[in-house]
Amino acid sequence: MKSDKKRLNALQIGELIAEKPIIQGGMGVGVSRSSLAGAVAAEGGVGIISTAQIGYDEDGFEHNPAECNRIAIRKHIARAKEIANGNGLVGVNIMVALKHYKEHVQEAVSAGADVIISGAGLPMNLPELIGKSSVKIAPIVSSRRATQLILKMWAHRYGRTADFIVVEGPKAGGHLGFSREQLADMENLDYDAEIKDIISCKKIYEEMFNTKIPVIVAGGIFDRQDIDHVIELGADGVQIASRFVATAECDASDAYKQAYIDAGKEDIQIIQSPVGMPGRALRNDFIKNLEVARKSVKKCYNCLEKCDPRTVPYCITKALIDAVKGDIKNGLIFCGENVDRIRKMTTVHDLMEELC
Repeated sequence: MKSDKKRLNALQIGELIAEKPIIQGGMGVGVSRSSLAGAVAAEGGVGIISTAQIGYDEDGFEHNPAECNRIAIRKHIARAKEIANGNGLVGVNIMVALKHYKEHVQEAVSAGADVIISGAGLPMNLPELIGKSSVKIAPIVSSRRATQLILKMWAHRYGRTADFIVVEGPKAGGHLGFSREQLADMENLDYDAEIKDIISCKKIYEEMFNTKIPVIVAGGIFDRQDIDHVIELGADGVQIASRFVATAECDASDAYKQAYIDAGKEDIQIIQSPVGMPGRALRNDFIKNLEVARKSVKKCYNCLEKCDPRTVPYCITKALIDAVKGDIKNGLIFCGENVDRIRKMTTVHDLMEELC
């Protein structure tokens, strides 16, 4: 039976074009690397590699994680582009909260990333870090206020604006730009209005710089109905993360993927991350044990700029690595609000066809 849905319009970011306006969200540690990002780009989308402890399985990581991460950034961007075979776009997600944020940005630029998406903090100096390169940059924002702060700063200090904007709503996975109170009362949070306000805010800078700033909406986007809804609000595309976990190409272990498939609504919980933000994750033994006592940090991987191993509730690097390797009971498994709707494994090709 032929679908009556229209094909989605392509996403244009400056001179770069992705046939399908779908960005696969960056997921660390190790959940979205070259296999997943390359497959999404090959289908005409935008594949995103998370640089957060990306080199966790490189030889020497325990002794020199910073260098292994730089090696892995180069390696996985190259691999993803090879898999994409000239289709779509390949980019990276780099958290502002990282201790080696500057080095990750510069490595991604050197490796030829098409786009850099940056959140978990406000990427105020991102334009400075990319220099005169042609890489396209986007902040992740959750409010008009954050959007205005970043765009005003970039215009004033660097004489430029964002190439696109990722608007991440309260239903997203991982680190969230909302208070616990807001997350506990999502039914009364009119986020559609916030999206419209952000779109209105960026129009000022489109006129100022005579350019188009596409807005990408993320957080809770599950199916074509969700995509059509945010496009009706004025968005140019979407970012989807959780649904790409349960694909053959996802870089996580099979056990990690199965945890998504098996998850029920009751398994989703808001936790406190050492990054200093609330995060959405699957409730497991790891989280239950944290409710009793903090998990002492035996080794620091120097991943976060603001992290005191003596006081944080747990080491986020170890927790995420344990999970991605398959220890789903004792690791940290970030997820989106709609993870309970994922019921089976699929492929990137089939998922992209379904969405588009």
